[in-house]
Amino acid sequence: MKRSKWKGPFVKKLDFNKKLPELPRNYEVTSKVVGLACNVHSGRTFVKLNITDEMIGHKVGEFVPTRERFVFKKKKKKK
Repeated sequence: MKRSKWKGPFVKKLDFNKKLPELPRNYEVTSKVVGLACNVHSGRTFVKLNITDEMIGHKVGEFVPTRERFVFKKKKKKK
């Protein structure tokens, strides 16, 4: 569900003194944080994310997968 326009984008005050700040998944990318390298929690581990200008207006959680990629198992050849 989208956040209402009168509230504006969800932006948390960041501590830029940290080496890799942790961002919540519902943080909306603005022009202030472009070029920042940060950690985002995928539900199990923290994933390093570099924010670029194409990400402006999107949520940070859109760029961090929460599930493993599905790969079909290879069949063994019969002898």
